[in-house]
Amino acid sequence: MDVPRLERIIEALLFLSPDPVSVADLAEATDATEAEVERALDGLSGLWREGQRGLVLREVAGGYTLAADPIAEEAARRLLAKPKTPPLTQAQAETLAIVAYLQPVSRPEVARIRGVSGESAVQTLVERGLIEESGRSRFGAVMYRTTPLFERLFGLKGLDALPDPSQFDPSPEDERELRERLLKAGEQRAS
Repeated sequence: MDVPRLERIIEALLFLSPDPVSVADLAEATDATEAEVERALDGLSGLWREGQRGLVLREVAGGYTLAADPIAEEAARRLLAKPKTPPLTQAQAETLAIVAYLQPVSRPEVARIRGVSGESAVQTLVERGLIEESGRSRFGAVMYRTTPLFERLFGLKGLDALPDPSQFDPSPEDERELRERLLKAGEQRAS
């Protein structure tokens, strides 16, 4: 298949797909080889380069997708100001971070780390499709892991793209707040 035609077909497929599409799936759909698809993606990446158009080609969650150029962020926020789903609560965000970094992890492990029950937060994250069951521990507890939707929503190529927690350098105020929360959680656990 000639490259310009393949590029057009792949561009249409990426536009139509709500999820990132792997090279293998693109090759199967277009009846092309993976090498031909990769050449076409290289051509498209030149067309969809940041700063050139309103869309950019991104590699995320094991596949490719078209995304809005970051220059449109403020305008897009104003246009789409009404959230379709409520934002994550602090408990949900903490639970999601624990699952993302320690997966697979069980609900009791999440509760032990947070110092409070994580049942509601885990259930909400499962309902939103951000985490899913991934088996059971040797004690029978359900284990959880993040989903491809999590990677897509956070713009991650994979879990290895998560920020390195050892590089976290909190401000003195954040450090003081974290220390107080940890001490309080430890006191509650000791009681």
